[in-house]
Amino acid sequence: MFDTMVITKTVAALCAALLFFLLANWGASAIYLPAAHGDDHAHAVYPLPVEGGEGAAPAAPTNPDDGIDVMALYETADSAAGAALWRNCQSCHKLDGTNGTGPHLDGVVDRAIDAVDGYNYSGALLAMGETWSVENLFHFLRDPRAMAPGTRMSFRGISSPEDRVNLIRYLADHPG
Repeated sequence: MFDTMVITKTVAALCAALLFFLLANWGASAIYLPAAHGDDHAHAVYPLPVEGGEGAAPAAPTNPDDGIDVMALYETADSAAGAALWRNCQSCHKLDGTNGTGPHLDGVVDRAIDAVDGYNYSGALLAMGETWSVENLFHFLRDPRAMAPGTRMSFRGISSPEDRVNLIRYLADHPG
């Protein structure tokens, strides 16, 4: 009943089905995903209909950090909670003054941006400002790729404002 030809046809049918689904996925992605900047589709903007007719202007996108008093939140930050968050960073960064995949972060709070000797920056951080102030770090850590388009940092970011200030407080406690 199961000779070589039946087995060969069964394997060929499974391979053909797999190929069909792979090509269908590729085609659907090409049709339904808009072209975004770079290869990051996470921030694609889909236009939504606006109430009030065709002439009404769309509402401006809201920043999740709007209305947050960063410095007041920073005053209540917990360095010990930031130490637990540091584990996400230590695969690329160090606190001992040596560079890893990313630049060292000891003394990063209020340090000049793009200023670690011996580290080859991508240049995308220059648009962020002069120094890594608490506010700059707070906004950068929410979404590094959105704040500095073109950065080589692949970290997705930290959505919780409390977690961000806790991490910044932990980094401030390691001045270098």
